[in-house]
Amino acid sequence: MTNFIDSFQAKEVLSTRENKVFYKEDDTFVKAFDHSFSLSDILNEALNQARVQDAGLNVPKILEIIQVEGFWAIRQEYIAGKTMETLIQEAGNDEETKADLLERFVDIQMKIFSYEEPLLRHWKHKMKRLIDESGYNATIRYELQSRLNAMPNHYKICHGDFNPSNIIITPEDEAYVLDWSHVTSGNASADAALTYLLLMLEGKDSVAERYLELFCLKSDTARQYVNQWMPIVAAGQSTKKKDEEIEFLARWVDID
Repeated sequence: MTNFIDSFQAKEVLSTRENKVFYKEDDTFVKAFDHSFSLSDILNEALNQARVQDAGLNVPKILEIIQVEGFWAIRQEYIAGKTMETLIQEAGNDEETKADLLERFVDIQMKIFSYEEPLLRHWKHKMKRLIDESGYNATIRYELQSRLNAMPNHYKICHGDFNPSNIIITPEDEAYVLDWSHVTSGNASADAALTYLLLMLEGKDSVAERYLELFCLKSDTARQYVNQWMPIVAAGQSTKKKDEEIEFLARWVDID
């Protein structure tokens, strides 16, 4: 792992994750992957982002698939600006600005949901696999799969990791949504349930509650309906095996 990250020391590295490096090169943004990702994984991610781009959403344009230092990478358009997460932090105690940003956050997600893309992998298929891999006992997995199967089939574009750090606001006040590696087609309320849980996992309980209130209001969706997705989404999130999340997610998976 160290060798992978060290390979990019000469680059203008913006951030790193366990198996990815993100860097700026001229007016482009490069996302490099270690060898745990196959070429087909990377091509599929690029294809999914291209499909979202073709649908008409504001996303960075895919430019090419390249090899850098022996590792596969996706080169895309570089979007200058600040993440919405940064803007929220900079707002400090300005509650009105933070409320406006949260409302815009929901509006951006609602715009994504207004598009359908049936060629994307379906959310239900992904969740079926994740439930099987979740590590919960057979009885719980059966209940989760039964609940999943009973849910309606929709084909809305679902980001799959929609949070304020994945939105760039440009100096011209345009919003671009980043990181489409988890995108699927599916049910908007399922994706909203995931965003709610992601905010809760960050300890932003009041933000999560207000987010869900806004989503339900703007989409005319009952909170109870979104809650039906919570155990399914929590089981899927638990497959990431983050020790600090296991207990919290297990409480949501409890469907008694």
